[in-house]
Amino acid sequence: MAKLIETYACVPSTERGRGILISGDPKTNAFMYCNGRSVIIRYLDRPLDVEVYAEHAYQTTVARFSPNGEWIASADVSGTIRIYGTHNGFVLKNEFRVLSGRIDDIQWSADGMRIVASGDGKGKSFVRAFMWDSGSNVGEFDGHSRRVLSCAFKPTRPFRIVSCGEDFLVNFYEGPPFKFKQSHRDHSNFVNCVRFSPDGNKFITVSSDKRGLLYDGKTAEVKGELSKEDAHTGSIYAVSWSPDSKQVLTVSADKTAKIWTISDDFNGTLSKTLTCPGSGGVEDMLVGCLWQNDYIVTVSLGGTIYIYSASDLDKDPTILCGHMKNVNSLAVLTKGPEKAILSSSYDGLIFKWLRGFGYNGKLERGDKNQIKCLAAVDEEIMSSGFDNKIWRIPLNGEECSEADIIDIGSQPKDLSLAINNHELALISIETGVVLLKGTQLLASVELGFTVSACAISPDGDEAIVGGQDGKLHMYSVKGDTLSEEAVLEKHRGAITVIRYSPDVSMFGSADANREAVVWDRASREVKLKNMLYHTARINSLAWSPDNKMVATGSLDTCVIVYEIDKPASSRTTVKGANLGGVYSVAFVDEKTVISSGEDACIRLWEITPQ
Repeated sequence: MAKLIETYACVPSTERGRGILISGDPKTNAFMYCNGRSVIIRYLDRPLDVEVYAEHAYQTTVARFSPNGEWIASADVSGTIRIYGTHNGFVLKNEFRVLSGRIDDIQWSADGMRIVASGDGKGKSFVRAFMWDSGSNVGEFDGHSRRVLSCAFKPTRPFRIVSCGEDFLVNFYEGPPFKFKQSHRDHSNFVNCVRFSPDGNKFITVSSDKRGLLYDGKTAEVKGELSKEDAHTGSIYAVSWSPDSKQVLTVSADKTAKIWTISDDFNGTLSKTLTCPGSGGVEDMLVGCLWQNDYIVTVSLGGTIYIYSASDLDKDPTILCGHMKNVNSLAVLTKGPEKAILSSSYDGLIFKWLRGFGYNGKLERGDKNQIKCLAAVDEEIMSSGFDNKIWRIPLNGEECSEADIIDIGSQPKDLSLAINNHELALISIETGVVLLKGTQLLASVELGFTVSACAISPDGDEAIVGGQDGKLHMYSVKGDTLSEEAVLEKHRGAITVIRYSPDVSMFGSADANREAVVWDRASREVKLKNMLYHTARINSLAWSPDNKMVATGSLDTCVIVYEIDKPASSRTTVKGANLGGVYSVAFVDEKTVISSGEDACIRLWEITPQ
């Protein structure tokens, strides 16, 4: 049995120069955003509770709760909207192909019967409104010539729809059935977001021309605007109304969020500017916002989510952080009472997590180069990217010290640290291996076959190198020389990963042909065979600290845990551990496996052997 204990969620996917539209459900304090093919549902008052909807076939763009909180509509880049229940495992109600291109915004009507969607499409179809149960059209939406970035449904009767987009227009439709009423061209750049106030009397549009305009909700006349003094100095990407319709929150590329008080004569005066506690780089531009009950949420371009209390704005915000891109390496630091988990994603970020607490900080590195492989002991991290360099980064408590960079002259494929003597490291390259001691290049050995994986024993006197041909070559390491001791043949595909057990009595290897093997180190015989239960290449393998279990993670999205003293058929399988494939697995303790992968989420599983 495998039970999910914790999920460390990914952050919203963002794009430079575009806003993102997050939304929530005021009844439950839930809020939602999209990353990859997943829709992530989290709670403002309990950030560790995470639910993920992963049934979309394409990258998701926007999701919305229905007004009663019972249904969710989410959309993707193919123009498809899926409608499903919020309880009992997201049962699908309907799926509609709404537009021919990506959908950028969806809104429910206040009675929950109609949905309007806007985005990109062919011809003139950039906006469409339909009945939520039958999918039948409720009106014609002409008047736009380019991608429509946002749309809004008036929350009170008589119903109205407003849309705005890249043609600088704000269009107003009356209905149902909806038909074009009037159009405004008061903005001089992309209009990024439009929102009706909860009481339906006003609506506001914000644009990349740094202005926010206020309109009458019934007649769509332009009545006022946000004050020019204290205005944003960058594009405004998103806007959200307070629940009492008296204030709005805007976020901008100038890295600030502003709260405006809206008077009865439709003009906005600044009441507070919120600056985010980031480093001030490009990734601190704010691209999304939400005002829900007493919470004010802002999202930065780097994906970081800041949660403020609306009643006490001087209080420091709660910060939710995580990976945005696929997480390809995990390492567990064994020293210390709480066993920190390090994760690195392909865009070069290294995060630290604590069980039961979640995000525990980001390891800042001098350079933001991409990370392909990562190995860590308590004193240092070693990583390699897509250049010919190896990074050795000493760890001082929470901080990274200045990294040592060693150029090994070839692209690293795999790396392994001798745990008891971490000065010593083995790096595999296309044609052979490189032996490092500290920053010194001990030896570069041509092996005469194409290398795909490697491992060095904890004391540094033995190395195993796996080839593209599926053979395992065992070497003894003395000083800077490697002498071949044996060649083990069992695998039928390229070796992808080799790992020693913690007591060094066994080692495990896995290949691209979905098979894993556990070997006895002394006799070099197969100890556990027939580990053939994955359906795609195995990306990662990990040993439990007590040497009794071995876990494998594969591209087929599963994690399988085998017990060494039982046959492979009595395995424990975690199906769908990470959408899109598992890239890394590790054990936190004897019973807990952690997995990460394509969906940028990290999950902890409690394994109870059968």
